[in-house]
Amino acid sequence: MNKIITFTVNGKKRELNVDVRSSLLDVLREIVGMTGAKEGCGVGECGACSVLVDDLLVDSCIYMAVWADGKSIRTVEGECRDGKLSSVQKSYVEKGAVQCGFCTPGFVMASTAFKERFKDKTFTRDDIRREHAGNICRCTGYESIIEAVEQSMEED
Repeated sequence: MNKIITFTVNGKKRELNVDVRSSLLDVLREIVGMTGAKEGCGVGECGACSVLVDDLLVDSCIYMAVWADGKSIRTVEGECRDGKLSSVQKSYVEKGAVQCGFCTPGFVMASTAFKERFKDKTFTRDDIRREHAGNICRCTGYESIIEAVEQSMEED
């Protein structure tokens, strides 16, 4: 059974006819063409598929596409503006917080959500760790990721 849904992806309004059983991840990757979010575990445990839905971090592999009807979705592709990396993306590159890159889009979106949530607030490394607990990296270790978040918080 299909349903027509309308949502905004990275500022662009989309109207799509989707299977009601489709995950947001599948729709983003297969229909919309936003392939930054990756399917790591398929059960919402690794965070590789993280996107922002109405500025809330979600695991798009377990978030049904029909739930996104009328909502605004941000993917890692949308964080780059006018060919310029966001401060979070730039910090990840500068701090070497990427290795194989598979988990990076999800981490970048988690860090973006953290930055927006903790803007103008005092935070600790424990806050960073807690807010990124839903994201798993098997390559870099987490120190460079924490350093990238700290650096991005100092910018803008």
